[in-house]
Amino acid sequence: MSVPEWLDEGARFAPEYRQGLSNHLPMALLALRRLGAPDSRIDDFAARYVRRLEPAPMADPWRSADLWQDRLGERDSWPSYRTLFADWMGREGTDSVLAQALPRLMTGCGAAAFHGIIRTAYGAHSGHDRELVDGLAYWACCHLPLGVEGDGNGVADPAQILHGLRISSSSEVLISEGMRVAAQSPDFDQLIMPLKVDNDTLGRLSRLAATLYASSGNFTVLHLVTSCHAVRVLLPFLDETQPALHSYWRAFAAGYIASGLVTTSEAKLRPWDPIVEAAIASNDEHVVKLVDSCREEEHAYGGDEWRHAASRAVASVK
Repeated sequence: MSVPEWLDEGARFAPEYRQGLSNHLPMALLALRRLGAPDSRIDDFAARYVRRLEPAPMADPWRSADLWQDRLGERDSWPSYRTLFADWMGREGTDSVLAQALPRLMTGCGAAAFHGIIRTAYGAHSGHDRELVDGLAYWACCHLPLGVEGDGNGVADPAQILHGLRISSSSEVLISEGMRVAAQSPDFDQLIMPLKVDNDTLGRLSRLAATLYASSGNFTVLHLVTSCHAVRVLLPFLDETQPALHSYWRAFAAGYIASGLVTTSEAKLRPWDPIVEAAIASNDEHVVKLVDSCREEEHAYGGDEWRHAASRAVASVK
């Protein structure tokens, strides 16, 4: 089947499985398509992956008396949000819904370890309305607010702030819970406040995330790389980007703290062609998505940081 056909088929499955693991099928298939995988490889990957997934819950109408923001963070509300966003997009169109929903959703952009925003970004880029609906619904039901942003006092380099933070391994099983714990630390606001958020902040965060992943292979940091890509894809739908970037900085910092980062050594730098070939051959959805995001981020910003990160990701792929 083609990727759009697999996305249609994928609507049968829940957004999570095994008590909180995110369904990566649509994101991985869209990444494979952009990397140039043939339909036969996409079929093989999908056939393997769907074995772990669970059926989608039954459809549920949205309560007419509720505003769309009223049930953010209610994890059992995915079927209702699915109905809401489908009806909303049917009435007003994709761009209008994104322009209205994204500012509020960005206040909880760390939802499900950033998988809400990542799935939404892939859905928006794909042009597949049902997949975009499911991504938005997942983001909404897992919405993860991490406090209120504030204006920094002029530190432009996020690395300067993050390298001064105390890093300790999180005892939480799920990344998003580790992020929540990190953001509840009494000194979290004071420590991250100095960053001056401007139009260059996202590029700096993306470059930093790639550098950190290349030197660590850290699983949580991997999600910082892919979420930077997702934010860049969705920013054009926003009239005002500064509040969204402030919220993302908070989530990024919380993810960094939750990562328990330990640096090691970088993998041998590879050319893009063998990196992409290895990613297409991999059955690891995270490797596929990371390589796709790294290649896209390099196209956007320039520099070898993302190729270093991608080289690290495929180092163990046979």
